[in-house]
Amino acid sequence: LMSADEAASIVNAESRSPIVLVCEHASHHVPDAYAGLGLDAEAVRSHAAWDPGAGAVAEAMSALLNAPLVRSNVSRLVYDCNRPPEAPDSIPAKSELIEAPANANLSTAERQARIAEVYEPFRALLTRTIVGRGPALPAIVTIHSFTPLFFGVERSVELGLLHDTDDRLARAMLAAAPDFTSLKAALNEPYGPKDGVTHTLKEHALEAGLLNVMIEVRNDF
Repeated sequence: LMSADEAASIVNAESRSPIVLVCEHASHHVPDAYAGLGLDAEAVRSHAAWDPGAGAVAEAMSALLNAPLVRSNVSRLVYDCNRPPEAPDSIPAKSELIEAPANANLSTAERQARIAEVYEPFRALLTRTIVGRGPALPAIVTIHSFTPLFFGVERSVELGLLHDTDDRLARAMLAAAPDFTSLKAALNEPYGPKDGVTHTLKEHALEAGLLNVMIEVRNDF
């Protein structure tokens, strides 16, 4: 069994920043116990297994902002920490064109084991980090990347600023974006709440009324 530290870790833990950064798809690591999930080496390093570049962007932001960063250390094909346990794609058997044979036909016990080993330690660490900021609860900023092509269709957006029912921070960032970047920015592109991607924001920010945003950078940038 993995330890909690293997499943998730924190960068800049001593920071008292009013921002908490999150990267749920920072790693393509598949622990030995999962025997590679039946994937070949190319699939394990593909965007199906992680968000290429997102971890590096998140770590750079952590340094620039002197903010804590909570990251998953396990591939989202083992368990996607930006999905609740009841979501079918929390342990996807297929991601775009890539199949994960070991994820097909999992028993309830096998699913529960992955939830306990990967999701719960990540969730607990993020909760402790947010609560540990003190009385002035922080803004929650999650960092992701997306592919220029999806099912063969080119995406025109280069920087996505995603929100669920609270759009305050996303809209403020969209308004400010032209002053900081030439990337073509848009709200809730190339994904949005309808795609089930705002779980972390809902779980850790919306109920507490915290400012929040999900940043998606096209991975060729």
